[in-house]
Parts: sequence; C-alpha cells; structure tokens
Amino acid sequence: MPNEHAEAIRQSFRRQAKACADLGSPFTARLCILAAERLSDETPVGATVLGWPGNPDGTGDALALRLAGTLHALVRMGQNTDLASVYPPHVGEDDILWAAIEQAFTRDEDFILERLKSAPQTNEVRRSSALLPGFLTIAGMTAKPLRLSEIGASAGLNLHWDRYAFKLGKAQWGDPSPVMLEPAWEGPSPPNAAIEIIDRAGCDLNPLDPTSAADRLRLFSYIWADQDDRLQRTAAALSIAAETSIKVEKADAVDWLRTRLSEPHTGITHVIYHTIAWQYLPAVLKAEGESLIAETGARATYDAPLARLQLEADGKPDGAAITLTLWPTGETREIGRADFHGRWVKWIGWEG
Repeated sequence: MPNEHAEAIRQSFRRQAKACADLGSPFTARLCILAAERLSDETPVGATVLGWPGNPDGTGDALALRLAGTLHALVRMGQNTDLASVYPPHVGEDDILWAAIEQAFTRDEDFILERLKSAPQTNEVRRSSALLPGFLTIAGMTAKPLRLSEIGASAGLNLHWDRYAFKLGKAQWGDPSPVMLEPAWEGPSPPNAAIEIIDRAGCDLNPLDPTSAADRLRLFSYIWADQDDRLQRTAAALSIAAETSIKVEKADAVDWLRTRLSEPHTGITHVIYHTIAWQYLPAVLKAEGESLIAETGARATYDAPLARLQLEADGKPDGAAITLTLWPTGETREIGRADFHGRWVKWIGWEG
C-alpha cells in the first residue's frame, strides 16, 4: 500500500523541479527529480524528508530547496569531496550523482539533519531591476527625497540598489559598478527622474551579515549550484554591502514597521518595499501589517507622502507583479511584471 504522505512529499519535489527548470537551473531540477524518484526512508535523512510534518511546497517550508541548499553547502565548505566531484561544473550520470548524495546522507548525517531545520534564505540582487523603475516612478511623481524601509531584507543587498549599474531597455542608470543588472526588458523606458536617498533601513527575522563568512556561505548555498552568474553577482553585491555601515535589523516585520512609521517626515517620501517576502508572513501578521500600512497611508499628506512598492507573486503564471501604492490618494496600480529572479522585466508604468 503506497504511503500517501511520502508521495505528497515526492510530488512537491517534482513541482520544485519544474520551477527550477523554468528558472534556468537544470542541475537543481535534476536533483529534485532524483530525490522524488529515489529517496528512501531507510536512512535518517530520507526518513526525515519523507516524513516531513509541515507544508513541503516552495510557498511553505520549501523542503526540496532545504535539501538542495544543504547539499550545496557541503560542496562549498569542501566537507565532502566525493559530492563536489559530481557537482557543477562536473557532469555525470544520474546513478553516479545519486550515489554520491546517498553517501552524503550517511557520512554527513548530523550536518544535514541540523541544516534541514532552517528555511532557505536568499537575497536575489537582480530583483533590484524590478525595483528601480518603481523608485524612479515614485521620485518623479512626488519630487521628494526617499526614505527607504525594506521588509525581509536578508543581507541588505537590495537596500543598496543605487550602488548598482542598470541597463533597462534603452535606458542606462547608475555609476559604473561591479554589479551590472541588465534584465530582458519589454515595454517603454522607465521614468527619467532624479533620486536622492536620505535614509535607508531593513529588517529580517534572520538578518545576514555581509562580512560574516558563515552568513555568506548560507547565501551562496541556497543559490543553485549551476548558476555561476548568480553566485558571482551575489559575491560582488556582498562586497558592496560589506563596505557600508548599514546593518539589517533583527525584528518582526510589523513591529519594525510600526516604529519606522511612527512619525511623519515632512518633505520626504517614505517608501516601504519588499520582494517575494510578504507571502511568507503568517496570515495574522499580514493582516496586521496591511492595517498598519493603510492607517499610516490615511494620515499621509502631499508634503509627507507614503509609498509601497512590491514585487510579489499573485497567482498568475507570468512571473510576479510589480505593484505600487501611493498615498495620500491610496491608489494602487500594477506597474509591471518581473521574473522571480529578475531575469526579465515587463514594464507598464503608472500611466500604462
């Protein structure tokens, strides 16, 4: 008789495999398919995965990505050379790859079981390609300096978007930078507006320190092993973040926002923003956060505007929605769509 719970776990790995393939990681897709087909409960690691008590999907506990990130960490640490020998850039048969993974389940059992307890954590720099045209829109419409508050900031890499260079279709923005962002661009050019940032801050339940070797390893391990461009781009962005004095605060998003929103700042536009983060808040906290932002927006004035810029999934198959809300009017518009990793942007604009 089939184990229905274990089969549900295997199906979640298959769904993650499709997502990885769609996002340009054939190796991680292959790893997820192998796990779906061959994972056994005969080892403590296999039994833990197949008996997972929570929601295994990517919008829940992201179980497949926990396992993939844990194995990648072993490779990057140099802790398992046999496993490293079958990881990118090496190419081997499925049987050889799975044999090395099964060996790791036994040899590195304690490390894997402990690491599986932690949710994946990334900080995808290319999402700034979807944010920048939104910030340009806000700056152009309010004609005021910006105060930035990022929710779910991780290591703060998307707090430093103004230190990157961009090519958005025919438009170029920013000074020369080791981080160059050039998404596939569709639509009109973004607004041409002057941007001045007078304050920036971010929060995360588990903030990562760009200067910490352990935290850098954590970020790198959850980047898919065959996506060297993402690894290099993240390394460059971490170096930029490490040169600043800005530290992401360890805090609950709503409590932190309540403090950040406690006082209006005349002559300044306060921008709340988040990328693929809001969905991970518990339902109660999301509702509390929505109420807090709406109540603060209701008190906004044209001298002290409030904006909310989001890149979040909306259930549609074509990437994630870029939405912007501006107060004091409270009007919300979808101003574009973007790939979850920022590989492409379909720009509409506020007037689109």
